[in-house]
Amino acid sequence: IHKRGHRHQGKQRNLLAYKITHLCFCPIFFHVQMIWELVLLGEPLVVMAPSPAESSETVLALVCCVSPLKYCSDFRPYFTIHDSEFKEYTTRTQAPPSVILGVTNPFFAKTLQHWPHIIRIGDMKPAGDIPKQVKVKKLKNLKTLDSKPGVYTSYKTFLSRDEEIIKQVQKGIQQKRPSEAQSAILRRYFLELTQSFIIPLERYVASLMPLQKSISPWKSPPQLKPFSEEEFMKTLEKAGPQLTSRLKGDWIGLYRQFLKSPNFDGWFRSRWKEMTQKLEALHLEALCDADLLIWIQKHTEVEVVDLVLKLKEKLVQAKQYCLPLKQDTLEKLQLHIEAIICSLPEDLQSILLKNGTT
Repeated sequence: IHKRGHRHQGKQRNLLAYKITHLCFCPIFFHVQMIWELVLLGEPLVVMAPSPAESSETVLALVCCVSPLKYCSDFRPYFTIHDSEFKEYTTRTQAPPSVILGVTNPFFAKTLQHWPHIIRIGDMKPAGDIPKQVKVKKLKNLKTLDSKPGVYTSYKTFLSRDEEIIKQVQKGIQQKRPSEAQSAILRRYFLELTQSFIIPLERYVASLMPLQKSISPWKSPPQLKPFSEEEFMKTLEKAGPQLTSRLKGDWIGLYRQFLKSPNFDGWFRSRWKEMTQKLEALHLEALCDADLLIWIQKHTEVEVVDLVLKLKEKLVQAKQYCLPLKQDTLEKLQLHIEAIICSLPEDLQSILLKNGTT
């Protein structure tokens, strides 16, 4: 079992090898939507389980429940007193970090009691048993690892609870539906919930991209518009999650909290990088489609040499960052560079040819 989960996240999330079916067979099943919110917002979360296997599976299931959104905080499927961050995570002098911990040692029931959200997992029940509904418990009631299974938190959910998914999974337990089918139902539920939440953000961020007609080969690529929280909130009235989700509640409040989270920061950085690279690619394509030989006739040798150096730099960056270009764009750019160099006096040609390969 890997203790440092973030190193293996990509593979685990893509394969979804760790099923979340076992969440049905314990009291926390009734609070899966609350737990989805806690994971989405990157809240500090402890899973207390009777065994390393159950601890690890539960932590990995929680990380997967916000897929396809990447969980950007740290997570430890099996955390022990020997981990280097033990003192950092158990100290009461600072707020717990954004991390999901899976533990089994009874010692943690006391040392992690100050964490805001704790999930206590009991022994997994056989497939025929239907879990009884359990209310969210107060943290002060969690004193030992022998405490009853459940969710210990004072967190108030932003969204109303979805009774339909609870009935659907309970019916599966009664009918002894195969675990693979139960797992598929829950995965689809979490996927649709996450997509309903993230689609309005995707739509708004896509609008920050400049129009393609504003991209000129003779100017630097235009800048992306800055992300405005208030502008985004305005879009939710007509194009919010209500278009794809049946859930009611304070979606606006959930978005505002999400925008402060590590998960938003990681998602936005990734999207910003993708769009910046797309702008660079479109600018390169505009350069390749331009008639540069006519341009150089109207400019001085100094300006032409400067253009060659900039084109060479763009060629290197395009290869280095694997920009999303059409197949023949780099070939065209290479030919442009060679043609421009050939138009210059021989002494300049030799200097530019020495200054890196063309």
